[in-house]
Amino acid sequence: MGIPGRDLPVRRIRFGYPQGSLRQHYVDDDLVMSHVVAVLSATFPPGEDFFVRSVRHYGDAISDSELKQQVRGFIGQEVTHGREHRELNQRLQEMGYPTHRVSRFVKAVLADATRRAPARLCLSYTAALEHYTATLAECLLTKPEAQRLLGDTEVRNILLWHALEETEHKAVAFDVYRATGGSERVRKLSFVIQTFGLGGLVVIATALSMLRDRATYHPVRLLRSLLRLRTSPFLAADVRSQLRDYLRTGFHPDDHDNTALLERWTAELFGPGGTLVDHLH
Repeated sequence: MGIPGRDLPVRRIRFGYPQGSLRQHYVDDDLVMSHVVAVLSATFPPGEDFFVRSVRHYGDAISDSELKQQVRGFIGQEVTHGREHRELNQRLQEMGYPTHRVSRFVKAVLADATRRAPARLCLSYTAALEHYTATLAECLLTKPEAQRLLGDTEVRNILLWHALEETEHKAVAFDVYRATGGSERVRKLSFVIQTFGLGGLVVIATALSMLRDRATYHPVRLLRSLLRLRTSPFLAADVRSQLRDYLRTGFHPDDHDNTALLERWTAELFGPGGTLVDHLH
């Protein structure tokens, strides 16, 4: 099981995007990363819905009362993530990013998986993708250079909040999978499948999104942005190593202890005088 006693609060929170509050390339004026983040944001609402369906399916099969409580927190947090990213996606759509098209595609693919794939396989996919989101979230929360990319816009606020809660509940889907008899072989295979699936989706959708952006056709700017990927904190060796650790026999998400990280960011975002306290309702 995950860390005993870990609380998963469902925060009533709202973000706003006044007209003109985001510049076109809102991730540090970087062409490629702005499109990558838009694509990832577009995947979140249908992805969170899939995660909730996959975990909720096994709700009655869980006997551990603490894990049951964490599942309730997980579902509440994921539903809120989906709602808030829909709002961000609407703003990005208005700015020219094809977030609605990406969301519709991902929703159709995941709905088909829910209909056709065994429920345990869907749960193993969820656990694998949760490892991706938690690893990227930890990168954002630990690396100042990753935080600097987001400037001081509302996008920074929503991604820091999302990262905190992904870190809080990173082990829940994994624990449900293990508690309901999921095998190591299927767990590892699912991670490989989702690595190719998620990676292919992000690359292809980002390329198609960029083709709609006039800035893409400025060779110097495009080359400069592509070269920046080599030093991106999200593609660093330690991030890749932590992702690969999922394939280790006996792996558990809490092998990477983030208790101190959670305490720091919970206080910074939602403690007395926290930067996002005014976003709570």
